Amino acid sequence: MSTTQLTGQNTRTMRAVVQDTYGEADVLRTASVARPEIRAGEVLVRISAAGVDRGVWHLMAGKPYAVRLAMGLRAPRNPIRGRELAGVVEAVGADVTTVRPGDQVFGIGEGSFAEFAPAKATKLARMPAGLGPEQAAVVPISATTALQAVRNHGRVQAGQTVLVIGASGGVGGFAVQIAKAAGAHVTGVSSAAKADLVRALGA
Repeated sequence: MSTTQLTGQNTRTMRAVVQDTYGEADVLRTASVARPEIRAGEVLVRISAAGVDRGVWHLMAGKPYAVRLAMGLRAPRNPIRGRELAGVVEAVGADVTTVRPGDQVFGIGEGSFAEFAPAKATKLARMPAGLGPEQAAVVPISATTALQAVRNHGRVQAGQTVLVIGASGGVGGFAVQIAKAAGAHVTGVSSAAKADLVRALGA
């Protein structure tokens, strides 16, 4: 049974982008589905913007096939795609003290291609001032991956030289900026068409 503190409308349905089977983008469709319920430690977010990264395609297509062992063999158990999100807290479950209804947040949830999505409170942060939802929604997965690579695993320090392969991609673009901010000399590898972008990021 869900323990929530709901604000706003009492409707129990929402619009979402769903899929009934694995495949390319043509398997996606819009539908009216039940609004998710949340449990202790979770937050219901009213979505303002959702991020799209490479991982969304893998989950949509069910490739590599090992993905299906976790997602569902014949079809995704959760038919709503999307994990990165930005929005407003609609409700909080028991034991949630870090955010409250009305707070603007961004982070990682489940099924963010919808009007509402559930997320663990530990996977959300308040949106910084001056950052819009469209900007915030593309940060959580790619930027966190880059931060872990550069700071936690690479332990990049000022004066070091860093090579970022795929420097114009989602993770690579953040990696260039994070390494540059750490004081490293950054060389980025990208297509010629995106070279100016990578230079602008700090390579």
